[in-house]
Amino acid sequence: MKSVLILLLFTLVLLCNCDSNQVRTSTANVYDFGAKGDGKTDDTSAFQRALSSFNGLGGVVWAPAGTFYFTGSLSVPKGVTLTGTYKDVPSHGPVFNPNDLPNFGTVLLPTAGRNNANGTPFITLTEDSAIDGVTIYYPNQGPTGVPVAYPWTIDMTGNNPAVTDIECLNCYNFIRAVNSARHYIARVQGQPINTGIYVDQTYDIGRIENVHWNPWYSQDKTYFGWQLINGRAFVIARSDWEYVFNTFAFGYAIGYHFIKSAEGACNGNFLGIGADMAANASVLVEAADPWGILITNGEFTAFVDPNFGPEYTSPAQIVVDASNTGAVHFSNTAFWGPSDNIARIAGGSVSFTNCIFSTWDAHDKGDYAIVATAGDIQISTCDFQKENGNQIELGTGVKRATIVGNLFAGTARIQNNSPNAQIGLNAASA
Repeated sequence: MKSVLILLLFTLVLLCNCDSNQVRTSTANVYDFGAKGDGKTDDTSAFQRALSSFNGLGGVVWAPAGTFYFTGSLSVPKGVTLTGTYKDVPSHGPVFNPNDLPNFGTVLLPTAGRNNANGTPFITLTEDSAIDGVTIYYPNQGPTGVPVAYPWTIDMTGNNPAVTDIECLNCYNFIRAVNSARHYIARVQGQPINTGIYVDQTYDIGRIENVHWNPWYSQDKTYFGWQLINGRAFVIARSDWEYVFNTFAFGYAIGYHFIKSAEGACNGNFLGIGADMAANASVLVEAADPWGILITNGEFTAFVDPNFGPEYTSPAQIVVDASNTGAVHFSNTAFWGPSDNIARIAGGSVSFTNCIFSTWDAHDKGDYAIVATAGDIQISTCDFQKENGNQIELGTGVKRATIVGNLFAGTARIQNNSPNAQIGLNAASA
């Protein structure tokens, strides 16, 4: 008994001598820091106090159910996660009246930076920080008329930040990941208006998966029509292997836009991606790295329904500009919808393998499915399904071309003006 008492006294002494500064907590509740969650009181300071409370040790800031109003911006420190109630990405809309607005779970209402796309982002993620499980809705961005510019909603900076299970109902520019190695974006959806996701200066593999953009917030002809003229769902510049899986966009001028920034262009692996009702192009490649953009199991359409917005005169699923000098390869990919051309190619090295080309020449002008004016092109074991359609046109600027093993519905119609093209065995039905 005496030894037990001595052990207990020793334990009490240790506990009493503990430095209170060394006692750590791994979670913080925003309500404990003064947040109101009533949809009208500014909760910016309360959230930031909660986020900064870990003194560099890392932890989780819990935002329970509530409608949190913000007049400023938030910075998520290193190793901190801001988390809401949703363990799977929520969805709302279409929003036709105030009763349809998000009013359950964790809802964040940013208001700062109106009419300033270059202002301070609403939420900045730093190294090893994350946000998940919330709906973000701009209360002053109405569903009718011309959309209003706001700063980026989420800015991913530093290495290893994550955005998961987030809905952004009416963001102007949603997620920017620049100089953000190993960024992770998953299970995200909503209706970004101007730009959905922008990536640049990724020098170690970035991952984007299960991201879907749909017109759930507004299908107003002026609002959605502006998106069809200006909106870009995914914009990717310099990235040393970007892995993108199961992504989709409906109703943008450009679905996937590959560009060259001051730091360079992209090479990456894109699996199971899609774009529907792209007004200009489902995929627009202005630049790609020499080792390539690899797109597999894609599904693309390019057209505009005049009920939604202005109709373009010449949409195409794939446009590869003369500025491109890299490689772009499509495999097991399907193309349909009332576009004029399936693909217009003016530069780089482009291939189509085991692809399906269903419809084109929407205005019955005799347009070819694939028009290549320059660069290198390979088309093999593809299925051209349009009866009596013109399939392939090669211009004099095409350096090298191989067309072999394809299936044509009806007569093969290949216009070859290239001095170096090799057209092999292709099957045409009578």
